[in-house]
Amino acid sequence: MKAFMLIALATLALPVFAQDQSGDVLVHMVVTAESRHGRPTPLLEQGEVTAYQGRDKVKVEGWLPLRGDHAALELFILLDDVANTSLATQLEDIRTFIEEQLPTTAVGVGYMQNGTVQVASNLTTDHEAAAKSLRMPLSSEVAVASPYFSLEDLIKKWPKADARREVIMITDGIDRFGGSDPYNPYVETAIDQSIKAGVLVYTIYTPGIGHYGHSFWAMNWGQNYLAELSEKTGAESYFVGFGNPVTFVPWFSQINERLRNQYLITFFVKPEKKPSFERVKFVTEVPNTEIIGAEKVWAPEGAK
Repeated sequence: MKAFMLIALATLALPVFAQDQSGDVLVHMVVTAESRHGRPTPLLEQGEVTAYQGRDKVKVEGWLPLRGDHAALELFILLDDVANTSLATQLEDIRTFIEEQLPTTAVGVGYMQNGTVQVASNLTTDHEAAAKSLRMPLSSEVAVASPYFSLEDLIKKWPKADARREVIMITDGIDRFGGSDPYNPYVETAIDQSIKAGVLVYTIYTPGIGHYGHSFWAMNWGQNYLAELSEKTGAESYFVGFGNPVTFVPWFSQINERLRNQYLITFFVKPEKKPSFERVKFVTEVPNTEIIGAEKVWAPEGAK
């Protein structure tokens, strides 16, 4: 078990693959312990967690609390340049959130434009410098594109690291290329790429500009897409109606709480004959506690 865990730690940003004698494949995922009813979240032990692939229980090989010596985190904050200027009222909240991160957290700041990410601050543990890189959104149609293209762009450019990788996207979530339907291929692709890379994506809704910025139909689907993206990657989505909240502080407090209660779980899955996503779920019998993870894990093909 120790050897497998060391392999996982060495490549935490990407899936880990190994096989046992039965041909099952070893993979890993960052998951979050979430307490119900506002109660303190307990520290969980490996024996208190069960993993399932579909309906079948699978073997948990390792369970590592991501704190202390293992707390390394790379956190990228993405702001949408299509956002309304009302986002300016939350910039101080974002600065404070960045500055209060642990010394082991490297923070990056980027702006989503035309399906790409314009990096304002590369990942750094100099939180004051990262906070100073924040600016007002352009609030311009020039920046219009799909925020999900921008997320993919970030993931493609993100170097491998021995740390968790997580994102906070601040956007209206509206896909101005893919339209508004229950199934959006661009959203699904962004989810798949995030899961493959082991990236958890938190989302915060903020109003956009232009016609879509006041279209109930478009705004509704934007929030649906953000909620889907966060839920399926093992994170959380935050919004209040279709406007900006008075403050982001309560949401940032919740995100910080989640970051303090994350674990690296290493487990076996039964692979298909070709690389595929496998649906997984994690449960615990510890009272008032849930294990939140991505809805699926990427597994390579099984042994021939």
